[in-house]
Amino acid sequence: MTENAQQQPPAPTTELPTQYAPADVEAPLYERWVERGYFEADAKSDKPPYTVVIPPPNVTGSLHLGHAFEHTLIDALTRRKRMQGFETLWQPGMDHAGIATQNVVERELGKEGKSRHDLGREAFVERVWQWKGESGGQISGQMRRLGDGVAWSRERFTMDEGLSQAVQTIFKRLYDDELIYRAERIINWCPRCLTAISDIEVEYQDDDGELVSMKYGEGDDTIVVATTRAETMLGDTAVAVHPEDERYKHLVDKLIRLPLTDRSIPVVADEHVDPEFGTGAVKVTPAHDPNDFEIGQRHDLPSLTIMDEHAVITAHGPFQGLDRLEARSAIVAALRAEGRIVAEKRPYAHSVGHCSRCKTTIEPRLSMQWWVKVAPLAKAAGDAVRDGRVKIHPQEMEKRYFDWVDNLHDWCISRQLWWGHRIPVWYGPNGEVVCVGPDDEAPAGEGWHQDTDVLDTWFSSGLWPFSTLGWPEQTESLAKFYPNSVLVTGYDILFFWVARMMMFGLYAMDGTPPFHTIALHGMVRDQFGKKMSKSFGNAVNPLDWMDKYGSDALRFTLARGANPGVDVPIGEDWVQGSRNFANKIWNATRFALMNGATVEGPLPDASTMSATDRWILSRLNSVVSEVDAFYDDFQFAKLSDALFHFAWDEVFDWYVELSKTTFLAGGEPAEVSKRVLGEVLDVTLRLLHPVVPFVTETLWTTLTGGESVVIADWPADSGFRDADAEREIETLQSVITEVRRFRADQGLQPGQRVPARLDLGGTALAPHEAAIRQLLRLQPEGEDFSATATLPVSGATVSLDLSGTIDVAAERKRLAKDLAAAEKEKAQAQGKLGNEAFLAKAPDKVVDGIRARLAKADEDIARIRTQLDRLPQE
Repeated sequence: MTENAQQQPPAPTTELPTQYAPADVEAPLYERWVERGYFEADAKSDKPPYTVVIPPPNVTGSLHLGHAFEHTLIDALTRRKRMQGFETLWQPGMDHAGIATQNVVERELGKEGKSRHDLGREAFVERVWQWKGESGGQISGQMRRLGDGVAWSRERFTMDEGLSQAVQTIFKRLYDDELIYRAERIINWCPRCLTAISDIEVEYQDDDGELVSMKYGEGDDTIVVATTRAETMLGDTAVAVHPEDERYKHLVDKLIRLPLTDRSIPVVADEHVDPEFGTGAVKVTPAHDPNDFEIGQRHDLPSLTIMDEHAVITAHGPFQGLDRLEARSAIVAALRAEGRIVAEKRPYAHSVGHCSRCKTTIEPRLSMQWWVKVAPLAKAAGDAVRDGRVKIHPQEMEKRYFDWVDNLHDWCISRQLWWGHRIPVWYGPNGEVVCVGPDDEAPAGEGWHQDTDVLDTWFSSGLWPFSTLGWPEQTESLAKFYPNSVLVTGYDILFFWVARMMMFGLYAMDGTPPFHTIALHGMVRDQFGKKMSKSFGNAVNPLDWMDKYGSDALRFTLARGANPGVDVPIGEDWVQGSRNFANKIWNATRFALMNGATVEGPLPDASTMSATDRWILSRLNSVVSEVDAFYDDFQFAKLSDALFHFAWDEVFDWYVELSKTTFLAGGEPAEVSKRVLGEVLDVTLRLLHPVVPFVTETLWTTLTGGESVVIADWPADSGFRDADAEREIETLQSVITEVRRFRADQGLQPGQRVPARLDLGGTALAPHEAAIRQLLRLQPEGEDFSATATLPVSGATVSLDLSGTIDVAAERKRLAKDLAAAEKEKAQAQGKLGNEAFLAKAPDKVVDGIRARLAKADEDIARIRTQLDRLPQE
C-alpha cells in the first residue's frame, strides 16, 4: 500500500446529492484507488495469496462486451478476496498479437505507398514498436473506465524483455528435450498474410461453391471422384478406396491415368475412406489437404506442391501462373472438353475456412515449419484434471477438455511474420543447426544466419501465468503468486489458450499446474440470443452504455446474466434496469442518512430490538452466507440476483418503509432502528461492492466515514437468526400485500386514504398497527364508519369503508362485462379443444396456444368473481 493509503480519511458527511451522477464520480474514484495502491500486490506479505491473470487482450484491440463481461467477473472475484484479507494479484498485460498487429502497421504503410519490404525487417519492427507506443493499448484506458482493479505497476507485454527471455528459455528447453522439431507438414496457410495460422485463427463459414464429379482412368479402369477444389487435381498422387469395397477391389494397386497430365497414379486401399459417401472413392492430394497428407504418409505417396505462397498455380502446363480460383474454372472447362465431367452441382454450400484477420480463404499447404511434439505435454495436461489438481467449472465442460487434449496433433508454432518472437535457431554454412538460449552467444561468422520465422502468438501467451511473475528467474513474486488461484475465461478458447498454458505450466514448473481452477463462462449475445457482430448490426460498444447509464449498471447487468459455461444475452433495457437499481441504492441510503442511520458503536442487544429489526438482521446474515456460497461456486448470476432482491425488495421496499413509522414515533425504538439500518446498509453495500464498485464506494464512505470500501472487511455471517421474527414479518407482508392487491383491484389510487378497522387480536401483528396503517394509507375509523368490505388475512381482519371512494354500481357493471368476456373466451376455447376433427388437423403449436387461452380465461374468471364478491353490497 502506498504512503497515500495511510492518510486519514476525510471526515464523514451525511449529505449526498439528490441524484446519482456516475460520470461525476467514476473517474476520480478510480484514480484515487490507483494512487492509494489498493490494487497492488506485495510478494513479501504474509497474507494468503489470491492470483488471477487477465486473459491478455490484443494490443490492437479495444474493449468489447466480451471483455467487459469477463473483466467484470474477474474484478468481482478479486475485490471480494481483497476484502477477505488475501494478498490479491490481478495481473494485467497485453498480447503482441503477431498477425493482427503486423496487418495494422502494414495498412498504415500502405497509405504511404510502401510495404514492409521497402523498410526491411529491422526498420519495420521498429515501426511496429513506434505504433505500439503511440496507438496500441487503448484498451488499458477502457479497463479503467470499467473499474478493473488490476496491479498496474506489474503490467506486462508479451514482447517485453522479461517475457522474451522466458520464451527463449522454454524454446531451448523443449528443443533440447526433443519436444520441438522442424518438419514438412500440412498447415493452414493464408495467401494474403503469407503465413501459417493456427486453428483458432481460422473462421469457418458456409460458402457457395461447386461440387464437381470427374472421371479418372480409362475403360474398365475408370473411377469417379468428386471435389470442391478441382484445381488441386494437378497435385493428385493417388485415388483411395475402402479395402472392403467390392466395387473397386479389381483396381486396388493398379495405375490409372490422371487427366490433363502425363502422369498415372495408383489406386490405394485405406480405411479412412467412407464407402457410403459419394462414389466411395476420393482423390488424394497429400501436399494440399491434411487428410490426404495422412493417407500419403501411410502409403508412401509423393507430395506434389502445385501452388506457391500466393495460391498461384506452379504446376507445369497450361494452368501455370493462374490464381487458384481462375485455375478452378479453367480446369473444369478442360475436363468438360475431354468428356470427363460426370456431374456438376452449383451452388454447393460447404464449410470453408477463412483467415480471421483478412477473411481470405485459407489454403491447406505442405510447408517446412517448426512443431511442438505435444503427446507427453498433453498427457500431463489431461492427468492434472483427472487426478483433481485442477478443477474445471462447470464440471460438465471436462468432457470437452479431455476430447481435445487426448486427441491433440503436434502444434505448428512457426509463423512467416516479422513481428513476434523470432525463433532462436541459427543455421551454419555446412548445414549446422544451433538453438540459442538467452544466456548463449549466437554463432558468428560467414554463412551463419538466424531462422526468419517468428513464434505463434499462443506460444508466448501460453507462458502467461508464470512468465509475468519473472520466470525463469526464481522471483519472490513467482514463489508467492504461482500457481494462479483461478483462471476465468471463455469456453471458446478452452482448447487453444487454456490447453497451452496447462502444457507449458506443468512442463516449466516441475509438474505444478498454472491454476487450481478453470472457471469457464459463455459468450455475450444480444437480447434475442444472437451472436453479436458488426455484420449483423447488433454489435454494441460498451463505452456507449457506460456513458449513458454508468459503469456499475453495465457490470451488474453482465454479472446478473453470468451462469457458468452458458452464453449471456444482454439488451439495453436491462442495463437501464440496472441503472435504476443503482439509483434505488442511492436514494435509500440518502433517506437513511437523512434520518440518522448510523454505524457508530456496537449493535444493540436483540432484546431491545423490534421484530422488524430482528427480521432484517436475520435475513441479512442468511444472505451473507448465501452470497459466499454462490461466489465459491462461480454462480455470479445467482449471487447478483440474491443481492438485487434482498436490497431492493427486503431492505428498501420493506425495512426502510417499515422504519419510517418507527422514526416518526421517535424514542428508544427509533434509536435502535437507526443503528440497525446503518448496519444493514453497511453490510449490504460491502456485499454489493465487488459487482458495483463505484456507487457503493461513494455511499459506504459517506455512511461509515471509512477510508474505502475497497479495503473494508468482507462481511461475515454472525450466525444471528430469528425464525420467529421472520415468520412475524412474513405475516405482516402478506397482510399488506393482500390489502394492496384488493385496493388496486378496486381501482383505488395508491395514495388514496380509506377508513379502516383493524382486528389484529390473536396474532403477533398488534405492534405493527401503525406501520400497517401508514403503508396501506388506512385512516382510523370514524363515528360514521361502515364496513363495506372485509378481508380476513393471515389471522387478522381488515375492514374497509369504501363508501364514497368508489362507484359500486359502476364497478359491478364493469366487472360483469369483463366476466362475460372471459366466459365467452373460455367457451370458445373449450369448443375448439372438444372438436376432434379440429384437433386432428391443427398443428401442435396452435393447439398449445388454445390451451393457454383456456387457462388464462379460467384465471380471469376466478379473479373477477373474487373482486365481485369483495365489493360492498348495494
